[in-house]
Amino acid sequence: MYHHSGSVAQQAAGSAAGVLDPQAEAMLFQRCAWCGTATYHRLLCPVCQGSELRTERSQGVGTIRHSTVVHRNTPAARNVSLIEMAEGFVVRGRVMGPPIGIQGGDRVRLSTAKDPVRGEPVFQLVDEPFRAWT
Repeated sequence: MYHHSGSVAQQAAGSAAGVLDPQAEAMLFQRCAWCGTATYHRLLCPVCQGSELRTERSQGVGTIRHSTVVHRNTPAARNVSLIEMAEGFVVRGRVMGPPIGIQGGDRVRLSTAKDPVRGEPVFQLVDEPFRAWT
């Protein structure tokens, strides 16, 4: 897996494209100028391989595509979720709440743009799950 330092990415793109903006508490993503595909934290468009990516601000709402509970390297169980944002890109993040109550299809909104420990976005459920009542 390829990782690059934030300073190199800022020098190459001119801004922190596709990363979290801690000052504004907003999530930034990229949109291809050629085909319009939304992507998160990429150097090239995954569809047309274009390198002309515009930075845009996300609305911060999305739907959980997949969620799993992780017990490794943490004192308590936590979830790791793939969130499909309204703009069309997918981001990995954490959803606040009991891990057992978080499932695919739940709607979420951005709570904190950057978790201080893991550096990933933190989301909260838009609708409280009432599955236990049914």
